[in-house]
Amino acid sequence: MKNEKHTVDVCVVGGGMAGLCAALAAARHGARVALMHDRPVLGGNASSECRVHICGADRHNSIKNMRETGILEELRLENLHRNPNRVFSIWDTVLYEKARFQDNLTLLLNCSCNAATMDGSRIRSVSGWQLTTETVHEVEACVFIDCSGDGILAPLSGALHRIGREARAEYGESIAPEQADAHTMGMTCLFQGREYPTPQPFTPPSWAHTYESEDDLPYGARGHRWWMMGYWWVELGGEHDSIHDTEMLRDELLKTVYGVWDHIKNHGDHEADNWALDWVQFLPAKRESRRYVGDHVLTQNDVEAEGRFDDRVAYGGWSMDDHHPAGFRAATLGAPATIFHHAPSPYGIPYRCLYSKNVDNLMFAGRNASCTHAAMSSTRVMGTCSAMGQAAGTAAAMAVRLGTDPRGVGTHIAELQQSLLRDDCYIPWLPETAGPLTAEATLTASQGDPEPVRDGVHRPVGDDPHGWRWAPGDWVCYAFPKPRHVGSVRLVLDSALHRNVQMSHHQNDDQLRQPPPELPRAFRLEGREHDAWTPLATVADNHHRLVRIPVNKPLSAVRLTLDQTHGPHPTHLFAFYLDT
Repeated sequence: MKNEKHTVDVCVVGGGMAGLCAALAAARHGARVALMHDRPVLGGNASSECRVHICGADRHNSIKNMRETGILEELRLENLHRNPNRVFSIWDTVLYEKARFQDNLTLLLNCSCNAATMDGSRIRSVSGWQLTTETVHEVEACVFIDCSGDGILAPLSGALHRIGREARAEYGESIAPEQADAHTMGMTCLFQGREYPTPQPFTPPSWAHTYESEDDLPYGARGHRWWMMGYWWVELGGEHDSIHDTEMLRDELLKTVYGVWDHIKNHGDHEADNWALDWVQFLPAKRESRRYVGDHVLTQNDVEAEGRFDDRVAYGGWSMDDHHPAGFRAATLGAPATIFHHAPSPYGIPYRCLYSKNVDNLMFAGRNASCTHAAMSSTRVMGTCSAMGQAAGTAAAMAVRLGTDPRGVGTHIAELQQSLLRDDCYIPWLPETAGPLTAEATLTASQGDPEPVRDGVHRPVGDDPHGWRWAPGDWVCYAFPKPRHVGSVRLVLDSALHRNVQMSHHQNDDQLRQPPPELPRAFRLEGREHDAWTPLATVADNHHRLVRIPVNKPLSAVRLTLDQTHGPHPTHLFAFYLDT
């Protein structure tokens, strides 16, 4: 056995989508980061081990232009660029390399956090056992971010947390139960089927459950016709301890999965003769366990009121999708497997939900954030978790830079919000403030009014596109009366937020398998020096939405010209900023 010690600024525990986005954000903002994750692949429920699609405020693209941007959009566009066949191992690789080759980031995979040392109300270090190397990794840090889902640092640090459902009267939540209880939403095991040209017989394992009648399944005949990716309602665990009973629940879920497939193949005519199992999920995808208590606890009423907090740093928009604790067995109780309670899209999530009320240097993001059970039934989806993760990581790096704790960053909330907006996150009802270099320049274009490129809103909102429509050959230009020093140029390009880019085997019809046709592929940046235009950058095969181009020279004008998009569709330029 070995022992290895790491001293960093920020330690992130848990490498699901929230933790990955938190770690990348903190590292990119200059903090030294360690990311400790207990699995061999990143992504959590979105990884090849679980294969759950990333839902968010756009609700499977049914609400146009509401998709989460920032780091999550970067990852999705990289996946479209590299993974046209939607292979989950390639997606794993995209996530792995983003973390493994990120400057300032130490990646500790197969490393399960199981201990913490405290210094009063602060965490001094955490330790994890790395199974593959028989090594104990101890990580000292200034700030810790728990994105482990189960909130492992809560029992290890004494951080305030809750499990289960609050009573209706506690927060005045109409969808909460009359009495508080320890029930949660359950966990799911999916499967994947494949069609062959010849019949594929199936013999179930002797231990599988048997479902002979359509009435034995939660949705009867209509609910099990899709064999590409299994069923979310193969769910159990809400009536048990969703952490400590996981192994037992996994066993029951496998019995259920194989029983459902046996029903499809051997009980009734489902026209599935040529279908066979290709994959079965052995790591259950969890929905709920511990939730931390922060300076604010997001409630059903906050969600319904659109969360217009002054300190909002992320947003959600999924309905309050409250799964019955009995899960698969809810039908026998005469109850629906879930109820989709209304939630607006978007609604804001305040910064105060992302740090601990009583452990001074502890933050969190994802399904363990500071929410009631009712609110968490919306915020738990991975698009929303990713937005919270990027906000937490950015704030953690700020805390280190400012020499304060996470709560102290709240006194610099405008700075945090503007930092997130500059990284192409979306914060509803809050525009980016253009710096003096951009605001004071004269803006012209080859056609039309280009002013939307500096209006601070980087996506369509309602009927306002907040972008300048351009085509190959068009240009936009900033000019100054005399040369000004330009540090860098920042662009937000059109990645087609109205299209479906989520990788999902539950949906096949409208998913993109390559970069969006609207996305600019080739463009040129030029600068005017001594009354002559000189090239600053030529991009020939872009697949990014947020593009930063270093310049670092005095210029009297900067001109951007579009040469080609990935397809023939019209495109918009959402932001063109000159940064000092």
